[in-house]
Amino acid sequence: MPHPYVLLSAAVSLDGYLDDTGPERLLLSGPADFDRVDEVRASVDAILVGAGTIRADNPRLLVNSPERRSARVAAGRPEYPLKVTVSGSGELDPDARFWHTGGEKVLYTTDTGAERARALGIAADVVPLGADLDWRRLLTHLHDIRGVRRLMVEGGGLIHTQLLTQGLADELQLVLAPLFVGDPQAPRLFGPGGYQSGRLRLLETRRIEDVVLMRYVPTAPGTGALPTAADHRWLSLACELAEQCPPSDTAFSVGAVVVAADGTELARGHSREAGDPVGHAEEAALARIDPDDPRLPGATVYSSLEPCARRASRPVPCARLILDAGVRRVVTAWREPDTFVAGADGSGVLAAAGAQVVVLPEHAERAQAPNRHLLS
Repeated sequence: MPHPYVLLSAAVSLDGYLDDTGPERLLLSGPADFDRVDEVRASVDAILVGAGTIRADNPRLLVNSPERRSARVAAGRPEYPLKVTVSGSGELDPDARFWHTGGEKVLYTTDTGAERARALGIAADVVPLGADLDWRRLLTHLHDIRGVRRLMVEGGGLIHTQLLTQGLADELQLVLAPLFVGDPQAPRLFGPGGYQSGRLRLLETRRIEDVVLMRYVPTAPGTGALPTAADHRWLSLACELAEQCPPSDTAFSVGAVVVAADGTELARGHSREAGDPVGHAEEAALARIDPDDPRLPGATVYSSLEPCARRASRPVPCARLILDAGVRRVVTAWREPDTFVAGADGSGVLAAAGAQVVVLPEHAERAQAPNRHLLS
């Protein structure tokens, strides 16, 4: 199901703390970085913090620049981003500044938490998610019901940890401050957990006065049927590769990427590359990898179109090539139609051999775009 682009934003000390244990909030960055954060806030549709952040910091979460607010209004957007918080208990101070500044607010909670929040008179749209908090359901609701396409998450550490360990974060913007906290009782940015982010890819580093901004994106594929943000990113790349295929009236245009479990790209390919008029995307990508590469059994193949189960051009279809390579997870955007091969079922071939097939239909339109002339 579609989710917003989830951007985690935090500032930490050199030893990884968000704050100290003193009565006043520890300011980790300065005016120039606060202005950068204000710019990011102005660019998103919603800002999310946890209930613990509301209790500890009593934030307003506003876009402070009048010029940026005016630009939002001129673009047909609300003056302020939607403000979002999450609380399992619903036990929040109804007088907190979060509820009484800025624009619209949403509280996601449990069924019992919703009763408590309404009894307290919380000034927000209270959305119960069931007996437990479910991040995927929350993000889907934000996307489908509230129209949120970009979500900025400003804390706290527990929420950052949950989103990263569940593979739901698209980007991490981390500011490193030149000081030490050194108090084991102080809050840290990330806690223990089974992180699915693997090795993150560095997008940017930037010096801002005496702090350093680092922007990262997770790259590690998911491990089962539930897709991660990285799965969406890699499949988007496969769709981009499909757009590079030489046009054909007798074959689909497909892109493919093979990614190791730690997020390392092993190879990529697209249909009919390098002058091969009958070459398939998955075939081209796998041909670039040493068949003895020990990373293949844990890898994921991303293909803009379901790998073929039968083909007339060569004896071995792509579904079989994937299985023979040892890969046991495939992510694709759409199922192969009967245009060239009746009853094609590459997913069935893969599943019958124990491979996990994940279909992300939200990418189907882009994957089909270079093949429109074959589908009419």
